[in-house]
Amino acid sequence: MASHHAPRRRTVRRFHATPAAVTTAILVTGLLAAPAHAENGAGVPIGTVARTLGDASFEPGPCPKTPEPIEALEGARCGTLTVPEDRAEPSSRTIKLGVAIVPAAAGTPKADPIVWLAGGPGDDAVGEAKMAIDGGLNRDRDVILMSQRGTYSADPNLLCPSIDEFNARAVGLVYDAPSTERLHVEATKACHDQLAARGIDLGAYNDIESAADYEDLRAALGLEQWNLYAISYGTHLALVYMRLHPEGLRSVGLDGILPPSKGGSAMTWSSARQGFDGLFKACADQPACNKRYPNLSATFDKLVRDLEAKPVTTTVTLPGSDKPVKVVLDGGALVNWMTSATHVAEQVPIALDELANGKPQRIARQWAGGKLSPQAMGRVAHGLVYGVFCSEWTPYESQEQALQGGQQAFPTFPRSVQAQAPQLTFLRPDCDVWNVPAAPRSIRDVTRGDIPTLALSGSFDSQTGADNGPYVARTLSRAKVVTVPYEPHVVFATSKCAQEITVSFFDTPDAPKTECLNSLKPPRFEIGP
Repeated sequence: MASHHAPRRRTVRRFHATPAAVTTAILVTGLLAAPAHAENGAGVPIGTVARTLGDASFEPGPCPKTPEPIEALEGARCGTLTVPEDRAEPSSRTIKLGVAIVPAAAGTPKADPIVWLAGGPGDDAVGEAKMAIDGGLNRDRDVILMSQRGTYSADPNLLCPSIDEFNARAVGLVYDAPSTERLHVEATKACHDQLAARGIDLGAYNDIESAADYEDLRAALGLEQWNLYAISYGTHLALVYMRLHPEGLRSVGLDGILPPSKGGSAMTWSSARQGFDGLFKACADQPACNKRYPNLSATFDKLVRDLEAKPVTTTVTLPGSDKPVKVVLDGGALVNWMTSATHVAEQVPIALDELANGKPQRIARQWAGGKLSPQAMGRVAHGLVYGVFCSEWTPYESQEQALQGGQQAFPTFPRSVQAQAPQLTFLRPDCDVWNVPAAPRSIRDVTRGDIPTLALSGSFDSQTGADNGPYVARTLSRAKVVTVPYEPHVVFATSKCAQEITVSFFDTPDAPKTECLNSLKPPRFEIGP
């Protein structure tokens, strides 16, 4: 996914956004007790014993590196999982994946831990430990976080800071211009060439190999069963894992759902439409918002068309710097800003109104701020991003199908906007230079089975639309579909109610407690003069 972020209540990379931290305080019980250790079948704490099984081995050791210290990792039991880079190649070299196990807060932890699958693709699960623990997942179970292959603390990592630097510079370029595309693809090719020169097998960074990595970890830790909690892109990986390795899964939580069978540009257009409409309706339902900002959807639609015909250029300063930043807003930039701006829904009506009245600074500041923030630099594994999308998505969605997705969701948008799906700008030419083999067609199969599954979505989610919950539940006989109203992408990060539902789900997977949904209220939109 392309990196497009507005300031928000928390950061979740791409379909998740990407790369992730929250400051929400919530449900952790038993915190005054000394953390206890869940044990594997051998009667020893999980993650304290070295073990080799087949081509995979786990070795206890130091905790994985993170960009900043994470208090939630203090006291974690850590180590390294070593696996083949390409299991189909007998002479494949090995790679190392960092593992951190946060002990349960309860005095008597359950034997089946929860594994956190990060968003992205390209985010490091270890770096999301605060989100997992602040949400109460370690109440009575250990929480396991492993660096997915290629991510920040894995060896090798597939970071390309030069792409992040280009994304920062691109805020001063016309978003979807052919000249911007050329520079974008040049940055992608430079990343490809740099990683290939290090001897990395770029075709081995995909969901099939990653799912096998997690299954190897389960076996190496001596666990009969565990649970998954996946956010954003992590749900894509979780659904592949459920299909390929169901035997060790007690239950699965999916939050911000991205089905592999639907992955592609058409889906991102549909998701944007759902999230935007949810927010616009919430404004229309509030008399003060509707009176001050009537027909917000039409205002947005006109702004996209007008800006695409005549982009607006402005200059802003960002928090922590007095250096002016040039920002260009065209129709495509506005669509991608809006995709992230549902995370700060309260500001959207006034921001659009300001833009319509010649004041682009609020949107420009948010648009540039996400791309120029330290959190946007050198943390995303772009090699994994393209490894997944270019092997599992673009081979199975034609350019015409992608365009039709934009035309169906937003028929009045200019064709130049419809041609670049939200979050996936220039994906097809990027994949041409990435040049990895297509995944087996089975990667697009729906996931079937009877594993208890919680399918969580937010009604404002413009990155992975709420209709993906009922979609995956069609073939999962024990799935519970929950849509949290007025929430954006990855509800666990922002909604105490979603956290309560999730914690109750792992207690009783067939009967999560959802009563808190009845008391939720819409956001109070900011009303300007």
